Amino acid sequence: MTQLTGQPATDDDVVHLTVPADGSYLGVLRTATAGLAARLQFALDEIEDLRIAVDEACAMLLAIATRDAELECRFAVTEDALTVEVTVPTVRGATLPAESSFAWKVLTALTTSASASSADGRATIALLTRRSGGY
Repeated sequence: MTQLTGQPATDDDVVHLTVPADGSYLGVLRTATAGLAARLQFALDEIEDLRIAVDEACAMLLAIATRDAELECRFAVTEDALTVEVTVPTVRGATLPAESSFAWKVLTALTTSASASSADGRATIALLTRRSGGY
């Protein structure tokens, strides 16, 4: 398996969390994000930026999720980066906000890269954040 960082990952480097697609459960994903970023020795401001980005990505997906859906989150840890992929089943005809929207501007400002895809009735947002140098 190879992550977006181009570095191989083992099963030990991947964390999967599934929560109900309900805003009241996003705190679980924010906490997991902060814990994994801290493990990589991200700076405090980088951790907070990533928490906000994950929260924004989830909010975008919750807006188009099917009723009683589950939000699946996959965290891939490499030596200097954390990739977060969040996916949810979507209602028919649903679309994510345009890349020119404020939500996407937030995601791209807070992460190294952000992308979205939609296939087979599911939408996925992937966020990659590299730890800044100097550690």
